[in-house]
Amino acid sequence: MDRRHHRSSHGYPRTARLNALLQEVLAEEIRRLEDADERLSLLTVTGVACEPDLRHATVLLAHLDEEAAAVLEQHRRALQAAIGTQAHLRRTPALRFLADPAIEAGERVEAALRRAAQRQARGDVDAERDS
Repeated sequence: MDRRHHRSSHGYPRTARLNALLQEVLAEEIRRLEDADERLSLLTVTGVACEPDLRHATVLLAHLDEEAAAVLEQHRRALQAAIGTQAHLRRTPALRFLADPAIEAGERVEAALRRAAQRQARGDVDAERDS
């Protein structure tokens, strides 16, 4: 039996497992910070992308405004310390906080679909009037 396969009982790469762990730790820590600072309310960690060398990690958040980004940056070291403690990592990645582009793209698609549905409904009403 291949030893590498035997060691990885989780069935997916280490970075994927680490990203999931970091997402869980950061979501919990941000929830704790939210109790003390309501500017972080309604923030959702939608994903984490850690580089394989663990030097940097990008944290994707839903609806991240400038004020919340500034607050997160103030707490960046504490969040990194929490990662080191809870994930038992030798090297803690430097965190970078970004708004999740998929959220904005999804909102644009939803808005376009609503507009199309409204146009179609108005077209159907106009067609009934002509009959």
